[in-house]
Amino acid sequence: MTSQTLREARKYEEASEKMISRELRPGFHLSVRIGWMNDPNGFSFYNGKYHLFYQYHPYSSSTGPMHWGHGVSTDLLHWEYLPAALAPDEFYDRDGCFSGSAVALQDGRQLLMYTGVLRERQRDGGLCEIQTQCVAVGDGVDYEKYEGNPVLDEKDLPEGGSRFDFRDPKMWRREDGTYGCVVGNRGADGSGQILLYTSPDGFCWSFKKVLIANHNRFGSMWECPDFFQLDGKWVLLTSPQDMLPQGFEYHNGNGTLCLIGDYDQETDTFTEEYDQSIDYGIDFYAPQTVETPDGRRVMIGWMQNWDACGIRTPQELWSGQMSLPRELSVVNGRLYQRPVRELEALRKNKTEYRDVMVSGEIRLEGIRGRKADMELDIRPGSKDGLYRKFAVRFAQNEQYRTSLSFRPHESVLKIDRKFSGSRRAIVHQRRSLVRSEGGELKLRIILDSFSAEIFVNDGEQVLSVTMYTDLAAEGISFFADGQVSMNITKYDLSEE
Repeated sequence: MTSQTLREARKYEEASEKMISRELRPGFHLSVRIGWMNDPNGFSFYNGKYHLFYQYHPYSSSTGPMHWGHGVSTDLLHWEYLPAALAPDEFYDRDGCFSGSAVALQDGRQLLMYTGVLRERQRDGGLCEIQTQCVAVGDGVDYEKYEGNPVLDEKDLPEGGSRFDFRDPKMWRREDGTYGCVVGNRGADGSGQILLYTSPDGFCWSFKKVLIANHNRFGSMWECPDFFQLDGKWVLLTSPQDMLPQGFEYHNGNGTLCLIGDYDQETDTFTEEYDQSIDYGIDFYAPQTVETPDGRRVMIGWMQNWDACGIRTPQELWSGQMSLPRELSVVNGRLYQRPVRELEALRKNKTEYRDVMVSGEIRLEGIRGRKADMELDIRPGSKDGLYRKFAVRFAQNEQYRTSLSFRPHESVLKIDRKFSGSRRAIVHQRRSLVRSEGGELKLRIILDSFSAEIFVNDGEQVLSVTMYTDLAAEGISFFADGQVSMNITKYDLSEE
């Protein structure tokens, strides 16, 4: 039975999306249908299609009571909007249907699990969000909330676990046909922990153990966990809040964290061996993965930063897009990411240059555009010494540009969008330490209308950034302080 709240949201989004022209959306990144988008939810493959739900407030381009928006795709790049899947319409979720996940049940239905939010007035007069885990079941379009909701609440928390920070369930089907789920929580020490729950059927859940605790190492609360096996290792992804910087690896504020290690399924013990950031750019948070039918592990994230939401003005009709889907692998204890291979089908108009000498600023015939896939190999152009700086500038005209610059002496790569047209004093730059020998560096830059994703050294690191520059700014240029020899292969990316 569809509630009045959900019917109104569906009617509103269907009428309102017509106000946004196709050209004013990204070409091959999922953007919000109308209004506000944040975390990806329920990333899954069901009935022959990829499903991606998302945190959604249709009625304005800023946050509000969270719904679940819904899109489907056959190739992870071209998305079709389906009607909103969930709305805050029950007593336990009336203040928001927060992030969660999706699995296929054995009877063929699709199960959604999400965090229900209910604001409760405290004795001091303030409001706190009570967070519980809830489920809904459906056919890929329409979902009915379970009459036994919430399926997990404060009585299912370990001692000291916060009922106010208990969110973002990520389910998976275990080898024996039962279900596992990890949920983010704040522990007694005030910092994050990931809780493990199990279920025989997806509806009755029980607490198993604290899978891993932060102990105030990486930020405070850990949001949006994901846990999976990959290349002989187990990988835990999470998004810590309130991080302190650690060199160039982790930055202030909301960040991303990947822990790689071993998992004993008999005792449910995770032993962490390696840690790293997931994305080293400005705009990437709350990633979620899916296993594709051909066995790849593909990740997608919200391509935005909570500390930089002001890059879109409240007058805009839409705010929020997802990252490019990325194929994951683990190599020597490190998470590698590559653009999903389906992207190669969008390539056309190949332009190639070899051994181009860059000194000062240059432009190359055929190298321009806002939807492009560029591969660059750079190395010193002179035997006399290392160049001091190399930069590639894009979304460029006389007034605007976003730049990626590399200083080989420090081995630091920097993304900078302060000249991209933003009028707000938000985060505009981020630097990353990259692996480079003798000033050599390999870059793959994927441009879509309002974003750039830079894959370094075949996916060893990725930097994501959004820029809402006037689409007329299509220039791309290269700059060197010193001499750089460059190979470049560039394709236009077609939406057709």
